[in-house]
Amino acid sequence: MTDVSIAAGARPVSAAGSSAGEVRDFVALLKPRVMTLVVFSGAAGLLSAPGEIHPLLGAVAVLCIAIGAGAAGAINMWYDRDIDAIMARTRGRPIPLGRVPAAEALSFGVILALFSVALMALAVNWVAAALLAGATLFYVFVYTIWLKRRTPQNIVIGGAAGAFPPMIGWACVTGDVGIESILLFAVIFLWTPPHFWALALYRQGDYAKAGVPMLPVVAGVRETKKQIIIYSALLLPLAVAPWPLGIAGPIYGAASVVLGLLFLAGSVAVWFDETDKSARRLFGFSILYLFALFGVLALDAPASPIGLVGFIG
Repeated sequence: MTDVSIAAGARPVSAAGSSAGEVRDFVALLKPRVMTLVVFSGAAGLLSAPGEIHPLLGAVAVLCIAIGAGAAGAINMWYDRDIDAIMARTRGRPIPLGRVPAAEALSFGVILALFSVALMALAVNWVAAALLAGATLFYVFVYTIWLKRRTPQNIVIGGAAGAFPPMIGWACVTGDVGIESILLFAVIFLWTPPHFWALALYRQGDYAKAGVPMLPVVAGVRETKKQIIIYSALLLPLAVAPWPLGIAGPIYGAASVVLGLLFLAGSVAVWFDETDKSARRLFGFSILYLFALFGVLALDAPASPIGLVGFIG
């Protein structure tokens, strides 16, 4: 979009209105809806980890996770500005609309990324900072730049970036990466493909137009639906595992079974549905699933300061 076309479609605004609009645009670059889920899973990892962390440092750690996630989102929007302008789902973002110059978006993302890692290292510990840096670099260079436009496995491998937050939260408390935090990482890693493939099923026209090789575009709808069921089936026992391993209590165990069965049932419904309704429903439920799963984990972990175990016992 040219400066002339932007100006032609613009309405006169006050300086205050323009300033408020700019703030909203830069907030939008951070992908706040995605950030919410990242922050929540990171906080759950922090709360379920054994050991203690000062509440102020815990808040700083969660803030660093949020800023790091937002920074990665801003850099992603900078790199994907060409295909974002094509896809209906993303063409309303600030860069395609010409509301934020691409160079400013990149600078904004890089500065936030460096700040979040530096603050995490100085205020919390270097292990958490290294994981935060790794998650940001993985999302930008491995997923966004390397995989997204080259392979239908983009979201399978690239989804690892979104699985880092609970591991980062765990490291904030313990200062290391244990098998427990790797398990939490694996839960989100397996959750990511069916979550995004459900979206891709009813947005496949968008992805095809933009030249992004999402699974439905490359392998077809039937194969995508089969893969959704496979990943959902694998996710169910893995999500239950924190209970027998002692990371969480029986309340989490029961909740994870119920949530996993509902997720699997939704995946099977997608298989039999020739419309987009079940795919849209599964995408929405997948977000609720992860919020609920990690919410119960934070409440029912024996180490959690807000745990249900001590309250009920």
